[in-house]
Amino acid sequence: MKITIKDIAEISGVSTTTVSQILNNKGQRFSEETKRRVMKAVEENDYNPDYFAKNMINRESKTVGMIVPDVTDLFFSKVIEGVEAYLTKKDYMILLCNSNHSNEMEKNYIKQLLNRSVAGVILASPNAMELETSLKSSPYILIDRGINTRVEGNLLVKEYEGSYESVQYLIDAGHKKIGMLTNESGYYEMTDRYRAYVQCLKDNKLIYHGEYIEDGPVTIEGGYEAAKRLLERTDITALCCGNDQMAIGTYRAAYELGLKIPEDLSVIGFDDLEISSYLNPPLTTVAQPAFEIGYTAATYLFQSINSPEQKIPNRTFETEFIVRGSTTTVDKKK
Repeated sequence: MKITIKDIAEISGVSTTTVSQILNNKGQRFSEETKRRVMKAVEENDYNPDYFAKNMINRESKTVGMIVPDVTDLFFSKVIEGVEAYLTKKDYMILLCNSNHSNEMEKNYIKQLLNRSVAGVILASPNAMELETSLKSSPYILIDRGINTRVEGNLLVKEYEGSYESVQYLIDAGHKKIGMLTNESGYYEMTDRYRAYVQCLKDNKLIYHGEYIEDGPVTIEGGYEAAKRLLERTDITALCCGNDQMAIGTYRAAYELGLKIPEDLSVIGFDDLEISSYLNPPLTTVAQPAFEIGYTAATYLFQSINSPEQKIPNRTFETEFIVRGSTTTVDKKK
């Protein structure tokens, strides 16, 4: 049976008000003996305050809502970890919602979270939001990589630069037939990665081939299906994948088609998921700081909750190109 504050009060021989004030560091007027009895009862009975009930009394929320497009996405699991790492230190909890990339579900979750009086909302969205009618009534941080234009609180990643560097690396290694797996729905800044690919080819005077591009969901299965379609119809020697999960799917597609990585096909990912260094061969990729993005978002939200008059700073995160075993040089004549 769950221990309540009333039980603690009876065990301690004091009122529930006394217990509440002592637990909330407002019990200065009580004797040390009274405080000791209360805290002993709390410890011995493993009492945990009911924050929802506490919020009703104090009008203070210790819960933050977070909406992500896909909780199974390994990148977002790391972002969530970063958010949680900061909020746990502040004694806050996350109420996590999965929007499945749906704009309508995002709007619905925002309403539900605000109805539950969360202290603030962190929204990771691939969609443009009508902020005036939704989040304006509550502190919020958007992890949207520049999709929603605003003057403060922009969390941006140098997606373009990271993608450009990966394509240039392949060109310098002698590759001319370079494909790309992308996502036409505008998933975050996948568009920037594609633009960088096109521009890098142009800058190196290489012809852009539309048949070298394949679209698919940014998942392992999506990468597998897209890579299989692409590899069956072309003779590319290198493939830039929209993210590491698509690259993992590419490994399976290449294996089924009898292609060896990197001897027959060089593969580059994006994100640097933890699993990427354990693939065989380890994946060459563009690292971006998912944990730090989440941690920063939580830091900014906490600042917004406690100091709403303060301007939230912008933050641009660097990428890092990491060379591993999934890429190699080719004969310049190919």
